[in-house]
Amino acid sequence: MTGEAARPVPAWLVPLRDAAALVSAEDLSRFTPPPGASRRSAVLVLFGEDTHGPDVLLIERAHDMRSHAGQPAFPGGVVDRTDTDAVAAALREAHEETGLDPSGVDVLTVLPDLFLPPSGFVVTPVLAYWRVPSAVAPGDPAEVASVHRVPIAELVDPANRVRVQHPSGYVGPGFEVAGLLVWGFTGGLLDRLLTLGGFGEPRPTTRVVQLN
Repeated sequence: MTGEAARPVPAWLVPLRDAAALVSAEDLSRFTPPPGASRRSAVLVLFGEDTHGPDVLLIERAHDMRSHAGQPAFPGGVVDRTDTDAVAAALREAHEETGLDPSGVDVLTVLPDLFLPPSGFVVTPVLAYWRVPSAVAPGDPAEVASVHRVPIAELVDPANRVRVQHPSGYVGPGFEVAGLLVWGFTGGLLDRLLTLGGFGEPRPTTRVVQLN
């Protein structure tokens, strides 16, 4: 079960919660679902707090997966027929991938649907607060290589901000944190949410990481 959205959240999360309630898909990504797109997935964008301060939960996908191998991502996956909605799918997948206890998670809002061109999935991000954090670790090693609670302070540190250039020529925001290069859909969404939440405007960077 999830907590009620009316439960209080820490002061540092209030600006993001309030902004997220009004945000549009175009505010979050240049990729919005095209007409007829029907492959559904959901991700859990889970903000919590530990001794290092506010953080966000990320996974590293297994390096031998058929798609998105080795990429950092928000926990999540395909919406199954047994899932009542995107929230149920995001929580189920997060539990399977990291072992987190969904009863300690308060869903704040469901963000607008976005599109993931490489796989053709319509992705529904579920924004949540980790009211009662639980231990996390990779669930199935065939799917998840590692699990990380990444401090917001590290994400907004200009020293960890990069621009990532894909072989296609596209250049987008990225982060070098926790031994990971966070880029693509996850990097772009994180970049926008951190700005919306008032965690700090990204400073211009000339450091570009080339993907192979």
